[in-house]
Order: sequence, then structure tokens, then C-alpha cells
Amino acid sequence: MLHRLGVRLPLFQAPMAGVSTPALAAAVCQAGGLGALGLGAATVAQAQMQIAELQAKTKKPFNLNFFVHAPAVQNTALEHAWCKAFEPLFAQFGAHPPTPLREIYTSLHQDEAMQRLLLAVRPAVTSFHFGVPPQALVRALKAAGVFLVATATCVEEAKLLEKAGMDALIAQGIEAGGHRGIFETTQPDTALSTMVLTQLLHKTCQIPIIAAGGIMTGHAIAAALKVGATAAQLGTAFIGCPESAANAAYRTALTGPGAFKTEMVTALSGRLARSLPNKFTAFAQTLAGQACPAYPLAYDMAKALNTAAQDQGEYGFAAQWAGQGAPLARSLPAASLMASLKAELEQKI
Repeated sequence: MLHRLGVRLPLFQAPMAGVSTPALAAAVCQAGGLGALGLGAATVAQAQMQIAELQAKTKKPFNLNFFVHAPAVQNTALEHAWCKAFEPLFAQFGAHPPTPLREIYTSLHQDEAMQRLLLAVRPAVTSFHFGVPPQALVRALKAAGVFLVATATCVEEAKLLEKAGMDALIAQGIEAGGHRGIFETTQPDTALSTMVLTQLLHKTCQIPIIAAGGIMTGHAIAAALKVGATAAQLGTAFIGCPESAANAAYRTALTGPGAFKTEMVTALSGRLARSLPNKFTAFAQTLAGQACPAYPLAYDMAKALNTAAQDQGEYGFAAQWAGQGAPLARSLPAASLMASLKAELEQKI
């Protein structure tokens, strides 16, 4: 797989929408890994700009990642109650909750313009999160020679993706930061660890497996390879790099005591995700038992709150995604981090 992609190291950088940048992705690519841009939250114009900047910085293969979630089903009464719950917080910052809540991120299933852009760019790798991509797009991308990867959190999802024509699978363990790639949010989460899920998918699937979740060092990459992974995907490990888009508050939280106590939260976006503890996650605990709007409607609320708070100098209501390996994060330039990861991997292999 790696030889086909022209990637020297079995190391993929996680797309991390909102955190990954062309500079970060390019640095990973130049160091022998597979850099990535997370475009699930981008407009077509924004995606074009990021891709052009990445192409200007590297001629190496890279990955473009997209969301393929089901469109949100709106529930007016539920969303009204959600807005009422947030009114006191907004009032603290002299603002009001957004009404109605908007579907701020368009799934690739509905975004034909983004599909056309993807087919025009023809990246070496395209990856998908939250489900199975459109079959017509899969056929077109495979015909164009694009290597297709998608996230699975359990064996059932992996089998659906393999049947849909994916070339490799990302085994996302419960340790991973950011959004769980679960297809159906109404079903219980199996919460399998990275190492267990990697072994299960290696045993039951016929395509390569990329381990993801809690992997922060070259030693951990080596461990993933030993249990059946072809490569490992790292996200939280790159947040501290100066090339990432993480702001100062995010970086401070990543190196603070909260890094040892990451939390799973649904209220921030409408989908389960692992975050550093902050003022938003603390508020989310008071909402236990209250139904949350669908993804990404809930995210519209959280982003509006964060904007209002930041305008008043408060940075504790942002999405500060991070995995359980957060305490192992290193604040190094991406090239230096890649060199360390490579040395650690070679030491174990």
C-alpha cells in the first residue's frame, strides 16, 4: 500500500478539520509521511485555496478528507429547548443563541460542487468520515486512480466500507481525539480500543488497516504494525506543531492537567467526540438527559457561543479536540516531530 502511494513511512497525519493546515500537511509529506487536509468543514472556495497552497508547498502525495454524514433531521421543539438552555450563557457575553439552527456543514453526499472539485484535483488519497461515500463518486475516483480510505469504529462498519470499494480502512479506537466516525448515532458505541479494533479488522477484512487513536510515538506506531496495521494515523500528536491552526488557548490546554482527563462530549456538535475538558464540556454535563439537536445543528450553537465568548476574551468554549494520548504531545516543528517519530519507529523495528 505504502509503495503504491509513494509514502516512505507508515505514518498518516489525521485530517483534523480546523486544525490541519497546508503547511502542516506539506511538512508531513516532505518528511516521508502522508499529510492531510480536513475539508469536511470547508466551502468549495476554501477547499480550493487550501489545496492550491498545499500543492505549492509539496509535490508529494497527500490525502483530502471529507464528511459523508447523513443530513440532519430537524426537530423544531427540541432545537427550541436547546436554545433556551443556552440563553443564560449567551447573555453572559451580551449575545443571543442563533435561531433557527443551521446545517453549517454540507455532507459530501449533497455537495456536488465539492465532488467535482475532488475529481478535478485527483489527490493520491481521499478519505471519508461518518459513513459510506456516494457509490457514483467511489467509481469515478477509483477510475481516476485515487486511493480510497474510510473510518470504521467496528467490524460491521468495516465490512460495509470494504464492500463499497475502499482500498484501506482506518481503525478508529475509542482513544482517538475528535469525532467518532460512527455511522449510525442512534446505535450503541462498541467503544473498542485501537489495538483490539485493529486486530479484529486485520482478521476479518481483506484490505489494509490503518490504526488510529492514542498513537503518539514511533514506539506506538511499531506496536500497531505488530498487531496487523499497515500504517498508523496520528492527529493529537500534531496539534502542538507550530504549523497547526490551534490557537494559544488550545495549545495551553493541551499541555495542562486537563490533557490527562479528556472527555467524550456530544453537546458540542451533535456527535460524540473526545475533547480536552474546558468550560463548554463542564456546561455540557449540566445538559445530561436533555436531547441534543442533530449534527451539525448543535455545532452551529456551539460555534456561535464560542464566537461570542472570544469577542469578550473568553476562550474556554471552543472545540479543543484531543485524544487520550494528549499528555504525550510534543510542541515541535512538524519536520522535527516526524524525525523523532521515525527514529523511535526504527528503534523498535
